[in-house]
Amino acid sequence: MNKYIITFCIVLYAVAVPFLEINNTHVFNPDWTPHVRIHEVWQLITNSGIGLFCLWLVWVKKEIKISAMASMFITGGFLVAYILKDLYGGSMKYLDGSEKTLFGTNIGVLGFGLAFVLLLLTTLKKEKRQ
Repeated sequence: MNKYIITFCIVLYAVAVPFLEINNTHVFNPDWTPHVRIHEVWQLITNSGIGLFCLWLVWVKKEIKISAMASMFITGGFLVAYILKDLYGGSMKYLDGSEKTLFGTNIGVLGFGLAFVLLLLTTLKKEKRQ
């Protein structure tokens, strides 16, 4: 079951986030400076690459905990950035003031919060000896 939980979490940050951000709200946003865009694309490529590596760890090398912990750096990093957003002027709202929410909570916080908890639980589980 841990393999599927980790895979779900990886799909969130390695596939869903690029799908949501390769458009005019992020990568092609005309109001963003070229410098900001390169950081965005860099982050998307890096996170997706780490996701592919984590999938390889889980499904080929059977390294559940290492994959979960590496994925926690991605999901947890977002959560820390969200918590600290007021310190650096960050926001999850678009320039028009809208925000993607589900059940009144930002979808990034909801999705990555759930992912982080699931990943944490997989690292805390005792592995059965073979």
